Amino acid sequence: MSEILKVDKAHLEFVLEYSVRLILAGKVVAFPTDTFYALGADPFNLAAVTEVFRIKGRSFDRPLPLLVASLDQASDLTSDPPALFFKLAEKFWPGPLTLVVPASRQIPLKVTGNTGKVGLRWPRSPLAMALIEAAARPLTGTSANLAEHPACQTAEEVEMQVGGRLPLILDAGAAQGGLASTVVELAGERGRILRSGPVTEDQLKEFLA
Repeated sequence: MSEILKVDKAHLEFVLEYSVRLILAGKVVAFPTDTFYALGADPFNLAAVTEVFRIKGRSFDRPLPLLVASLDQASDLTSDPPALFFKLAEKFWPGPLTLVVPASRQIPLKVTGNTGKVGLRWPRSPLAMALIEAAARPLTGTSANLAEHPACQTAEEVEMQVGGRLPLILDAGAAQGGLASTVVELAGERGRILRSGPVTEDQLKEFLA
């Protein structure tokens, strides 16, 4: 069984310290974002990255998206980000838009699914941002569910799907749910929608024309 830890303002400092200690030790922690619950791990720790794939039962050729807490942090994770990257990020971040860009050399190839590309997102979630800032690094942000199973909105749903496969689930109530983030792949100053989501094609039209 995974430990389920309730998150409230009175104990937030302890929750962050405890969670980050686990993450920096190579463990995986589930927490809610502005869409669904995610599996957070240190993307620079190959053992931790491998554990995320194991927990989900995910194929190693599928990239893991990363969550960031600032545009500066995101730009450091890309290789020569195009102007379009900054235009989209400044318009839609923080929020449910994942931008797929060439990964910088600091990101392990395993994180990119051996593609050399990485999906980056700045979530509109105070808890997610606090974890990223406390860890002083991006965190993996793949959904906290078994591969090909529904994404989880609650800690209980996470426990039902992957409980026992990870040490800690942070219960901060139900995530917003709805649609998973919109995914846009950038190639230079051109972009294409890989997955439709809350940021609509109409909203993106002026940027991707």
